Amino acid sequence: MLTIHAADEVRLSWDDPEPVRDGAVVVEGARVRAAGPLEELQERFPGARVRRWPGVLGPARVHEGPLPDAPTPRERVHGVLKSGATAVLEDHAGTPELCAAAERNDVVVLAGPRPPAIVDDGRADLAVFDATGTCVATVCAGRLVHRRR
Repeated sequence: MLTIHAADEVRLSWDDPEPVRDGAVVVEGARVRAAGPLEELQERFPGARVRRWPGVLGPARVHEGPLPDAPTPRERVHGVLKSGATAVLEDHAGTPELCAAAERNDVVVLAGPRPPAIVDDGRADLAVFDATGTCVATVCAGRLVHRRR
């Protein structure tokens, strides 16, 4: 299923000096198919479902510190997803229980930090942040895993 995630502003990387206004990212399965102006993408992908998000849409982040405190490994990983991150560093997810919880939720465990970016045919890891910096939505490997109500 094709889904277009649209926002007031889309950044292909968080260092991107030129965000796309009224932009969008097309996701099919776990992959990004395209990114650009919403109007153009709706013409290229007719019939795709459109999800509109308030705020700025960009690549999901890498959680570089200890995972949030929670009673279970699953809840700790969910805390990461709620923050707009879909990857964690191996140094902070070193227990077998945390690694298993990350794997079950498609959270990537990285050996070291890397700059996140939205690229065609790349993994569909996206996050939307409102004006206060609060994560509104997280898409991990193409699945909506967090939505703030």
